[in-house]
Order: sequence, then structure tokens, then C-alpha cells
Amino acid sequence: MELSKKDKKVARQIINIGLQREFEKGLTSFDAILQDWKENKQDNQESYRLLYKKIAAFDKHIVNRYDYMTGSKYFSVVVAQLDSGIITQEDIKELSDEVIQKINFLVSL
Repeated sequence: MELSKKDKKVARQIINIGLQREFEKGLTSFDAILQDWKENKQDNQESYRLLYKKIAAFDKHIVNRYDYMTGSKYFSVVVAQLDSGIITQEDIKELSDEVIQKINFLVSL
């Protein structure tokens, strides 16, 4: 779906909110691994391996969703963020009614 100039501006703000939440989620999961290591629940090698795998998978996810994002991809990124629970209905309320309806339709499939 092609977004209007106004909707693109709002979508950029929504995407940034979602990206910040994704980073927070990733950092929290990395911290959990480090906390287990600090409390000696995991050995050094195993903790490193877990942390490396978690960071690599997270990085791949971020790259797939956000790299080379242009205005033509804003709509699909917002749909993906809402579908994965990164953003909420409250976050998209500033978009036009038509765009919100199409986003909600796609998320409901």
C-alpha cells in the first residue's frame, strides 16, 4: 500500500518506537544470559556460545526487518511490528483510518 506523505511521517515515528522496543527486548535477553553467567549457573564457554547465538539471531532479525527500509516498505514494516506485538493499536492511532483498517485486516489473517 502506498502511504500519503503524512502517513509516511507518522509511520517513520511508529517504526522508530518499535525499533527501540526491539532493542530493549534484545538487550534484556542478552542480560539474562550474562546474569546466569555471573551467578555461575553457566560455564564461561557455554555462556559465550549462548550469548553469541542470541546476538547473531537478533542481528539477523533486525537486518531483515529494518535494513534498506524506504518509504515503500513503511507499511509492511508497521504491519510486521503490530503482528509481532512490538507496537500496539495505541501506537498506530495517528495513521489515517484507511491505513489502520488495512493494517488490522492484514494482521488478522
